[in-house]
Amino acid sequence: MGATGPPVADGTEPGRGSLGPSGLLDVLGVASVVLDTEGRIMLWSPQAEELFGYPAQEALGRYAARVLVHEQHVGLVKKLFADVMATGQGWAGAFPIRRKDGTTRLVEFRNMRLLDDRGHVYALGLAADQTTVRSLEQDVALSTRMISQSPIGLAVLDTRLRYVTVNPALERINGIPAEEHLGRTMREVMPLVEIDTLESAARRVLETGRPLVDHSTVGRTPADPDEDHAWSVSLYRLEDALGTVLGVALSIEDVTEKYRAGLEAESARRRLALIADASARIGTTLDLDRTARELADVAVPELADIAAVDLLDAVVGGRRRDLGPAEPAVIRALAVKANDAPDALRAADPPGQVARYGPDRLVTECVRTSRPVMVAQVKDEDLPRIARSPEAATLLARAGVHSYLAVPLIARGEVLGALDLKRTGNPLPFSEDDLLLARELASRAAVQIDNARWYQNARDTALMLQRSLLPSHPSVTGGLEVASRYQPAGATTEVGGDWFDVIPLDGGKTALVVGDVMGSGITAAATMGRLRTATNTLASLDLDPARLLEHLDRITEGLDHSIATCLYAVHDPRLHQCRIANAGHLPPALIRVGSRPELLDLPTGAPLGVGGVEFSTTVFDLGPGDELVLYTDGLVETRRHSLDERLATMLGLLDDPTRPLEEVCDLLVRTLHHPDNHDDVAVLIARAQPGN
Repeated sequence: MGATGPPVADGTEPGRGSLGPSGLLDVLGVASVVLDTEGRIMLWSPQAEELFGYPAQEALGRYAARVLVHEQHVGLVKKLFADVMATGQGWAGAFPIRRKDGTTRLVEFRNMRLLDDRGHVYALGLAADQTTVRSLEQDVALSTRMISQSPIGLAVLDTRLRYVTVNPALERINGIPAEEHLGRTMREVMPLVEIDTLESAARRVLETGRPLVDHSTVGRTPADPDEDHAWSVSLYRLEDALGTVLGVALSIEDVTEKYRAGLEAESARRRLALIADASARIGTTLDLDRTARELADVAVPELADIAAVDLLDAVVGGRRRDLGPAEPAVIRALAVKANDAPDALRAADPPGQVARYGPDRLVTECVRTSRPVMVAQVKDEDLPRIARSPEAATLLARAGVHSYLAVPLIARGEVLGALDLKRTGNPLPFSEDDLLLARELASRAAVQIDNARWYQNARDTALMLQRSLLPSHPSVTGGLEVASRYQPAGATTEVGGDWFDVIPLDGGKTALVVGDVMGSGITAAATMGRLRTATNTLASLDLDPARLLEHLDRITEGLDHSIATCLYAVHDPRLHQCRIANAGHLPPALIRVGSRPELLDLPTGAPLGVGGVEFSTTVFDLGPGDELVLYTDGLVETRRHSLDERLATMLGLLDDPTRPLEEVCDLLVRTLHHPDNHDDVAVLIARAQPGN
């Protein structure tokens, strides 16, 4: 307590004389009058002066009946006075009195006989305004009833923060009788509440006088020791009329329902936020593994400390799989995410690994029944059914896994796999709300995962078809050293229709072909295969390149309105020449010995499939050591750079004629093919060999 603070009534010393009002009698303004045996006024208090309006000098010595009461009651008063003096029994009642100013007031009287030490008899009269008395009685009665009947817990603590009084509501809240509160501190009565905070707050209120209103606290009391409750606590300092600090008043309202409703609202808000986050983050691409990682990233740490996304291996391969009661689940792990749980992470199957889970495992039960499996409180005997192996169960026990939840991933009526969730650091077990949230996440993610796996299957099929249609050629053929590369499009798009070919011809000649079918997917790959077959057939006829492109143009017209670009060149090692024709394709690069790389100047021509367009053949020398680089547009085209800039970059990479062709192919693809360029790339490089 600061030196400048108000005085504190600590109950250790009697109060010293106060000059101002300090108690109930002052509020009542009780007047004291002493009469002799004749009824004359012997003593007259200041309160009597105020109540009756007569100063002491006018009242002393006069008969009280004439001064204190109305004349119509003088006879009755005299009789009552005589009875008191004769019997010694006190009397109480109310009479109207006439004040000196002529007004009338109803006054409560108390009369009793007095004896002094010499045996003299006197009468003491106490009087107070009846309106004031009744008002105070009403206030006291009302306050008492309000305190006793209030549903809010009320208490008064002294300056040492010990209970002085407790109402019935607080008895019920704390589950402790009022008498067991008295003289004890809050810490002694409510040890399971946030008592340090409450005591500190009460001391601040006691010292500063600033009230604390609606402070929230959570804990348990003997009234309900197994459940958390929430209370709203208010504290304010109590002072008497002189400002002396008497203690602290405490009010406590049980707001558990409101608190729980708030928690539920916050939980609902969290669920909506997580679902919104999942909608934005899951399925950003059609890559299966990435989609699974996105689901795991959303689940950790908001919903779980460890999350694994597992698919049935048959489902990954595009086959439907229904498990029998005694069948194990063959599961491919796609993604796993852990929040500060290294042991649990080691217990999980690494992404890409295929594992067999026995029919008794919980994840097997989840995918077999298409229903969630939740173990809110994991016991030691549960771990073998959660983990794949005894070693993994040991790691989960070491990690402190205490709650488990597996939710099936279901899309279009088919169970794809499961979202596997565990808690270690989060002390709360999985609840029904968590189950609802996990099911919602799994439901949304399953559709994205299903789209990704079907897309991946279709893409793998197209890629397999395309690769099967691409040639395998020797490194040296017909006087040319040849190297090639094919780079499929990124996983976010379908494969395209890029192709190349190296075709041996009669007389040691070699045809070089690079083409690009517009479009993507299986259709483009199939069209590419048909054009490649047609090119091989026409090449065997030793046609002029322009004439061959005219035949390909007519063939392409009949392939469901397909469009393709193509470069067709024929190298003759005896003449050290090449003849080349272009159907709307990018120009090849020519690197002559001793010269800088350049783009070969060719008539562009129209793409195949346009129809009715003539093509022209260009003849150029290709001496020993000279190189010809053919490529598709996926190598050089991007959205962020001009084509001229990219072609210049490509020519800069070709400035070392001594570099092995295989290294040149790798350099071009590695440097020029950007990840955001969603197109296939085909590269074919030919270097002329010295003549025989």
